[in-house]
Amino acid sequence: MMDERETSQLEREGIIKRFRYNTELAWKVIKDYLESENFVFEQVTPRAVIRKAFEANLLEDGQTWMDALDARNKMSHTYDFNRFEIVIEDIRKHYLRAFDALHMKLLEISMEKL
Repeated sequence: MMDERETSQLEREGIIKRFRYNTELAWKVIKDYLESENFVFEQVTPRAVIRKAFEANLLEDGQTWMDALDARNKMSHTYDFNRFEIVIEDIRKHYLRAFDALHMKLLEISMEKL
């Protein structure tokens, strides 16, 4: 959708809202998976979980995930439309791929366990 036509302001706000929600959900799913695999966290924070997932080879690009967390945090506390545009571009270029890679990795793991 983002490549086909200009998005409206309401659509852009929705993209940001979904991004924030999905980023939050993703790190919590990662945490739950790692805990099910007997990983132990000294601190349960999004950054600690992402670091551990990268070390465990669950994530391919730890820096992209750290950047996504930063973007999520910034979007939680700003209504600057110029920043929205930057983050939307980063979502399109980087973060969607990271979410897709995580999804594919978890599918691969689940298929191996069958």
